[in-house]
Amino acid sequence: MTKTINVAGVKFGGRSPLAMIAGPCVIESREGCMEIADKLVKLSKRQNIPLVFKASYDKANRTSINSYRGPGISKGLEILAEIKEKYNVPVLTDVHSVEEVHIASKVVDIIQLPAFLIRQTDFVVAAGESGAVVNVKKAQFAAPWDMVNVVKKIESTGNKKIMLTERGASFGYNTLVADMRSLIIMAELGYPVIFDATHSVQSPGGQGDTSGGDGRFAPYLAKAAAAVGVDGMFIETHPDPSKALSDGPNMIPLKDLSKLWKKLDAIDQIK
Repeated sequence: MTKTINVAGVKFGGRSPLAMIAGPCVIESREGCMEIADKLVKLSKRQNIPLVFKASYDKANRTSINSYRGPGISKGLEILAEIKEKYNVPVLTDVHSVEEVHIASKVVDIIQLPAFLIRQTDFVVAAGESGAVVNVKKAQFAAPWDMVNVVKKIESTGNKKIMLTERGASFGYNTLVADMRSLIIMAELGYPVIFDATHSVQSPGGQGDTSGGDGRFAPYLAKAAAAVGVDGMFIETHPDPSKALSDGPNMIPLKDLSKLWKKLDAIDQIK
């Protein structure tokens, strides 16, 4: 059994119910972000879902130089702080440098290490030293057993508030596959395991100057991961994924989340 990580009242791991980490890929506007947060919080109250709101202030790893990245750290954290205060919901965001770790960890409840950066020792150690809960995205190029090294870097700081997220593994060019064995292997490290249902159906760089994907498959993979027994489900969502400024092809429409979560919750209760 994994240890329990308490994030401002939302529990991951142990015998806690399946928790949801959800929100848009990137902050497109204050108004849009607030609208999504409002609907997610209402859904969480209606269906008793432990919720963490997520959104990125900067997508630093976009395929093209012309791709939308977000409002930046200052404005982005201001919006996330407003959501946190208004809705009394914990928030998560990506960080990309040692400096950003120091700034973001003062505002958000969970700092997330992007998959491509988990081998950067100074960066990983800084995340641990922040004292915040650290969610590590397993890199597409990393085996699940490799994650022990990332965990040890964070643990070296005395921080044991760690979560590990599966987001698919590279399979040839522009293709990811979700290996459900990795969920079991990472759980053996003793920390909560999250399944990123939407990035696992991404096609990195698959549209030439943008990433593609097929969100049709995200609900199926989410149900499979729930059956294996994860502690949290990471879902990027949007009122209209076709108009999202980042990762729209992978997203689960906001209107579909209620029905999907009922199924995930039912599976989680019998795992």
